[in-house]
Amino acid sequence: MTPATATERDDHHIVEALNLLRSRICDTGFIFKDSPDGNYSKLKFMISSSVAEACNNSILLLGPRGSGKLAVLDLVLQDLLIQYPDSISVVRLSGLLHCDDISAFKEIARQLCMEHQLLFSKAASFDDNSQFMVAVLKECGLAHKSVIFILDEFDLFAQGKQRLLYSLLDAMQSVSSQAVVVGISCRLDADQLLEKRVRSRFSHRKLLFLPPSIEDSQRLLAHMLTLPIDSSLPSDYAVQFNKKVQNIIEDKKFKEVFTNYLNFDSSIKHLLRFLFYAVSQMDLQTGFLSRENFETAYSSIQRQPKLECLRNCSILELYILVCMKRLEVKEKSLCNFNAVMKEYKNIHDSFQTSDYYARNVCLRAFEHLIHRELICFTDNRGHSLSVEFRPVKLLISSAELYQGLKAYHSCPAILLKLVERDG
Repeated sequence: MTPATATERDDHHIVEALNLLRSRICDTGFIFKDSPDGNYSKLKFMISSSVAEACNNSILLLGPRGSGKLAVLDLVLQDLLIQYPDSISVVRLSGLLHCDDISAFKEIARQLCMEHQLLFSKAASFDDNSQFMVAVLKECGLAHKSVIFILDEFDLFAQGKQRLLYSLLDAMQSVSSQAVVVGISCRLDADQLLEKRVRSRFSHRKLLFLPPSIEDSQRLLAHMLTLPIDSSLPSDYAVQFNKKVQNIIEDKKFKEVFTNYLNFDSSIKHLLRFLFYAVSQMDLQTGFLSRENFETAYSSIQRQPKLECLRNCSILELYILVCMKRLEVKEKSLCNFNAVMKEYKNIHDSFQTSDYYARNVCLRAFEHLIHRELICFTDNRGHSLSVEFRPVKLLISSAELYQGLKAYHSCPAILLKLVERDG
C-alpha cells in the first residue's frame, strides 16, 4: 500500500472539520449545556432535587417557539435517566392531541401500563383511568420512584374544566405520591389561565426562554464554528480556520447579513438552520468558510413556502391574517371566526377602510386560509361544530407575515402599519 499523499491528508482533515461542525450544530448538548447559569442547569437542579429528595414539584417552561424549551428538557431527562435509571418514569402528553380530559387520562394510563408492564384496557372509563393514575402515583411513591409528567402546549390543557391539571396537582398533595409536572407553553401568561383551585396547587416555578440577542447570537456562532486546537485536526489548520471565522464575524457586510437574518427570525432553532446551510456551502478545496457561504445560506433560507402562499392570497385573506395576529398580540392566540370578524369590524370602524366584505364572503376566505394551511383548527373535538365556532390558530410568524405583506404588490398600507405597530 502506498502512503497517503499530502493532498489526500488535506482532504481528510477538511472533511473531518466539516463533519465536526455539522455534528455540533445538530447536537443540542453542545448548544445548551455550555452556560452554568443557563436554563439547562436550572431545570436539571429543579427536577433532580425533586427526585433525590422524594418531593413533588411543578414547573413551567415558557418562551416563543424555537427557543429551546423542549430541547433543554430532553437533555435534562437524558441525564437524569442515566443518573437515576430505576427511579424515574416519564409520561408525555401534548395539548394538541390530549387536551380533552378523557383522552388525556387514557393516554396517561396507557403509558403507565407500558412503563410498569401492566395490561392496558381500552374500555376503561374516565373514572377508572383517573383512579388508576392516583393509585400508580402512590405505589411509585412507596417505591421511591418519581413520575415526570411532560405537558407540551400546556395552555391548551388550561381550557375547559381543567380536570386533568386539577387531578394531577391534587394527587401530588399527598405525601405518599412522588411526581413532577413540567408544562411547556409559548404563552408567557400560561399560569394566569389556571383556575383558582388549580393555581393554589401549582408550585409557581417558571423558567423563561427568550430568543438570544444579536451579541449572544454572535457568541453562539463563534462557539459553534471554532475548531478545537487539541484534536486530531492539524493545529496550524485549526488556528487558521478559527482566524478566518473571526474575520468573517467582524466583517461589516457579514454583520449586515447576520442582522437581517436575525430580524427575520432570531430563534435558536432558525439560527442553527442558518449555520447548517452556511457550513454545507464550505469550499472543500480551500477548507475554509467565507462570507459568501453565509450570504448564500441567507438567500436560500429566505424562500419560505408560507410566503409563497401569502403572495396568492386575496386582500380579504390578508385582513383575516392580520386580525388573527392582532388577537395573538392581545394574548388571545386561540380564537374563532366570530372573534376574527369582531376584530375585522374594529379595524374598519377605526380606520374607515374601503375593504369591507359581507360575512359569508369572509367565511369563504377563512375556509380558504385553512385549506392553504396558513391557519388551522386547534383541536379535533369540534367536528360537529360549525366552522364559525371552532377555535383556530395562526401557522405563520409575525416576521413571515410582515415580510409577506411587504412583498405583496397591492397590500393596503393600513395592514403594514398594523403589523408594524403590533410587532
